Amino acid sequence: MKKEAILHIPMSEYAHGLDEKRIVLRLRAARGDLERVTLWYGDTACRRTPIDWFPEPMERILSDEYHDWWELTLECPYHRIFYHFELSDGRETCFYYGGVFTDELVDDRSEYFKLPFNHRADIARAPDWVHGAVVYNIFPDSFATSRRHISLEPTEREFGGLRTRGKLGGTIKGVTENLDYLAELGVNCIYLNPIFAAGEYHKYDLIDYYHIDPCLGTNEDFRELVDRAHDMDMRVIIDGVFNHCGWRFFAFEDVVQRGEASRYKDWFYRLSFPVTRPEDPEEIPGYECFGYERLMPKLDTANPEVREYFCAVGEHWLREYDIDGWRLDVADELPDEFLDRFHEAVRKEKKDAFIYGEVWEDATDKISYGHRRRYLEGGELDSVMNYPFANAVIDFVRTANAEELRECVENIVEHYPRASLDTLMNHIGTHDTVRAITRLGRGDIERPENGRDRGILTEEQYQKGVCLLKLASVLQFTLPGVPCVYYGDEAGLAGGEDPFNRACFPWGNENAELLDHYRTLGRIRKLCPAFIDGEFNCISSALGCIAYERNSESCSALIIANANCHGIEYTVPERWRGA
Repeated sequence: MKKEAILHIPMSEYAHGLDEKRIVLRLRAARGDLERVTLWYGDTACRRTPIDWFPEPMERILSDEYHDWWELTLECPYHRIFYHFELSDGRETCFYYGGVFTDELVDDRSEYFKLPFNHRADIARAPDWVHGAVVYNIFPDSFATSRRHISLEPTEREFGGLRTRGKLGGTIKGVTENLDYLAELGVNCIYLNPIFAAGEYHKYDLIDYYHIDPCLGTNEDFRELVDRAHDMDMRVIIDGVFNHCGWRFFAFEDVVQRGEASRYKDWFYRLSFPVTRPEDPEEIPGYECFGYERLMPKLDTANPEVREYFCAVGEHWLREYDIDGWRLDVADELPDEFLDRFHEAVRKEKKDAFIYGEVWEDATDKISYGHRRRYLEGGELDSVMNYPFANAVIDFVRTANAEELRECVENIVEHYPRASLDTLMNHIGTHDTVRAITRLGRGDIERPENGRDRGILTEEQYQKGVCLLKLASVLQFTLPGVPCVYYGDEAGLAGGEDPFNRACFPWGNENAELLDHYRTLGRIRKLCPAFIDGEFNCISSALGCIAYERNSESCSALIIANANCHGIEYTVPERWRGA
């Protein structure tokens, strides 16, 4: 028995409450090593010694190149349990508990693995409505000015004596007047990049968190958008940029004007007094910023005053405008104390509000602020943006490496708590990445020495990108998680780095074939509940082809994705023949 490969971590994704009656327990072992795994569990408050143990067989649910994962969803009458594992490889049988392997059980209960209590607060529970969502991510300045139209006209407006700017003419009204277009795609949730008053067109340098940027419209325009969306059974999520603000935000302005006498000096990091705003964009300022961007001073979100300020912002837009959730920008720079408090405030205001964060890595083993983050262990985030998924899908479609895609997906399935897995935001492009069609049609290139990559494609590269995007989007809509479509992908938009990945929506010049493909995917996802919360089972991954099932109580689906440049003959499993 290869004991060095065996792993179980209590109070983690290896042992967590699915709800108040069910507990998910997992164990990792070397690939092909164990023939049988049995979980033995008992009530921690059992009045007898030794305690009463109850056995439940575990099932091998996933395998990668090196490991098997065994899992059990335990339904039991106890909210607190001791437990251990009985392992057998056909030659040797032993018990595993407390990090040791032994042939004997002991009476001392403290030696066993323990779930102290299946706390309601520790259960990651995304709102029910998210599980069946198809999300559409809109960059507001770039989408629409009015029905099926964008003006392409730069705008400037005054807000509180300051200037705000737009670039392409997109507005909140433009979103509202095109909700029917989104409904035809099967979209039932809109995620808007920042919409609050800010200096630049992207709106990540915020001036005010309580008003819509005048280049985009008014607060009443936004109220109408939410009301109309709700009338059409669509949800609305907005971007919470709380890690940093703009350098004209009232608190930073006060620091610039008052220096060390400012009551807001502790809202920011590493201020060098007197605080000045450098005009040269290449100059590193005397204050901490987001990514050295001088326009965006970093906020100290561990400061209780800052925390309460943004919790009030979160509550305000839920209470006054009935939004359905928040996407938290740069969530991995927000400390646990902030996320805990924000989650509490938001859920108190609206019980089914959704909170997800921007985390570029595997969020289950992310280390920051000197410790392992607990984003998805209940009470912080419901979900995250699934960047590992996006990269794996793009790589598979380009290289036909089915084994790597399988390994990535199975790692995601095994690492994430079940409730979060089904609500991961599965995108294949965002406002921060090169457009999917460009990545697929041309491949990744190094940034040009004389500026940013515009992502210009030949006609042949463009057609290749469109063809490959069809395959990538099938994976996006059928693998575990929620598809999140970046505006314009379905219409054939290409583009390189920022700002070329934020081009105007091509109203009147959409790629009709691609658009019809996305509409079909939206219909299929709605018709088959297995894509919403069905179990994932990979059947095979070899020679540029991956085949997998999604199985739920009411239906099953078989997906075969061939990334080769040629057709293949695939023999489907017997149970699917004649389906």
